[in-house]
Amino acid sequence: MADIALRFHKDPLVLSAPIDELLERQGIEDATNQREFMDLIEPETVFEVQKLDHMMGAQCMVTNTYDITRARLAHSRFEEQSSEIARASVEVLRDLKPQHIIASIGPTRLPIDPESKSSLKQNRDQYARAVQDFGEDIDAVLLDGMVSLVDLKCAITGAKKATDLPVFVSVNLDAQGKLAGRDTTWEEALAVMLEFEADVVGFSTAAPLPEVLPLVQAAAQATDVPLLVQLQVGEHDPRDVNPGFRPVEITPDNPYRTSDAIFDAGVALLDAGVQFLRAVGHATPSYTGALVIAGDGRDCVR
Repeated sequence: MADIALRFHKDPLVLSAPIDELLERQGIEDATNQREFMDLIEPETVFEVQKLDHMMGAQCMVTNTYDITRARLAHSRFEEQSSEIARASVEVLRDLKPQHIIASIGPTRLPIDPESKSSLKQNRDQYARAVQDFGEDIDAVLLDGMVSLVDLKCAITGAKKATDLPVFVSVNLDAQGKLAGRDTTWEEALAVMLEFEADVVGFSTAAPLPEVLPLVQAAAQATDVPLLVQLQVGEHDPRDVNPGFRPVEITPDNPYRTSDAIFDAGVALLDAGVQFLRAVGHATPSYTGALVIAGDGRDCVR
């Protein structure tokens, strides 16, 4: 696999979607809580699901490991298998021979006392250990959904301590452009990402495009670091992805309901200077494919 950093600022790249939606459609109950264990107990199922995004042209395949930190795995008493799970998730993707593999690491959700060195170290070490668990067969790390500024600092410093690979960082933003459940603004989160030298910065949002573009513009003005935007697809009827089957209403609370809508958003985001795109939430491979088509034959514009 090629060094992904060599492609920064060159061509648009699409990350594969989470597999939760397709697992649930296959009748797997509580797919979100079983996600990581599927890599161990049913790797064939994970392979077949992720193969669909690969077939759609996603250049960056993301591991099925959002809750890979030991703090999260401890809820199911699988913390001692963290390395085994991480490496199994990479092995599944290696069989697809993708252009790039990105290791996904979500927040620990540990309580953090910003005045306590031991508390900060404990959280930071969780992220460092998670990165180490993946081994060497990855191209980058995605710190996804960090929940606060102090969590951002711990995650980035922990990842940077454990690897020299590019570190992608993303936070979840609400319709007001603030971290979900907090008063922290995108600009404040971006400042922390840049201070601690994230290699790719971005956010995930379900907000309509007119509210997203100013956030992209603010980042483009603040830094020349590559930008990542993850568009959250809300619940939808599976028939929505079949153009012409029936009229589909796009609503403000679900602006990316169809693959056509996410294609249009992808084009606008690429025009605004975004390089990395991803469909998340209830996204299926058709949404990934729409983003791939949006970037087909284009160069990055900043």
